[in-house]
Amino acid sequence: MDRSYYLDLAAAGLRMPIGTDLVLHRRPDPVSARLDGAALGAVMVESAERYRTPLAFPLMDLTLEKEWLLTGLGVPADAAAAYHFASGPGAAELDALDGILNGPQTACMRASLEALDYVRCQSELVPVGMCIGPFSLMTKLLADPITAVYLISVDPDEPTAQAAATALELATRLIIHWVGLQAEAGAKAVCICEPACSTAFISPHQMAAHSGLLDTLVISYLGRIKQALDAADMDLILHDCGELTPEIVASFQVLDPAVLSLGSPSDLPSAAPLVPEQTVMFGNLPSKTFYSDSLMTVEQVKSATLELIARMDAIGHPYIIGSECDVLSVKGCEDLIMAKVMAMLEA
Repeated sequence: MDRSYYLDLAAAGLRMPIGTDLVLHRRPDPVSARLDGAALGAVMVESAERYRTPLAFPLMDLTLEKEWLLTGLGVPADAAAAYHFASGPGAAELDALDGILNGPQTACMRASLEALDYVRCQSELVPVGMCIGPFSLMTKLLADPITAVYLISVDPDEPTAQAAATALELATRLIIHWVGLQAEAGAKAVCICEPACSTAFISPHQMAAHSGLLDTLVISYLGRIKQALDAADMDLILHDCGELTPEIVASFQVLDPAVLSLGSPSDLPSAAPLVPEQTVMFGNLPSKTFYSDSLMTVEQVKSATLELIARMDAIGHPYIIGSECDVLSVKGCEDLIMAKVMAMLEA
């Protein structure tokens, strides 16, 4: 879409959470609704209407791509979440990828695509797709991703480093295909979640010693996905809720995201000078704490919201106040969490 769309939303003072999971769990049977495309689409529409935003976000479910890849490789669906490659992946997995991409989607993927189509056909909202980033998917595939990341910088021909490179290639090709399916289903933008691009997996010492490491591990692969998004006329909403350094934030410039979503470990006003003016910043109230008054009360949410607005206004960078991540339902705390979300919107 025209980039001015997001800039106009920011200028109008839009506030919104990514809070589809919270609305889903207000349904009598959220598990069944999660697998029913029309029901899930209705949840996306209700979420956008409840939060008064024209952007209809799906669930921030970052398990779909791993399950799709591994079940296609013969791993039972109920074992996919806990499965990691002890050695590999390698050539055999790369050879199998085309068959996986051209084969059936999982039940959750089918429901997600049907939900996007529902939003497109049943509302005037902007359907937003969702996917994990390739670096984050790689860390979910390998048994020891931290060692693999280290070895890529010092000995890229070592087998563990080669396995990581193969996993990144698998992840990138899989994600490009997945976002293409979401574009066909109606998505006008996609939220790519790359939380593992953080100091948890890439140390500042590594970045200082190897100036091209971020590009090698993260940006080059995201760049290929961005090219696919541009070809499909889809906007990039880049989400990273990890612990970031200024170097990591600055590295996102080359991707030119329409929206950059950062988690509460990042200070949004401090990050703003590192982000191009045409990129709207999104976030980042500490919504992971909303489930408990001992961590953050409604009044503290209001105060934090107004403080962040004042600081961002002083910076002058376009922004949308929102959550730091998908606001997840916590059993027994749903009403309290929703009250804090609404306080963020209404303060």
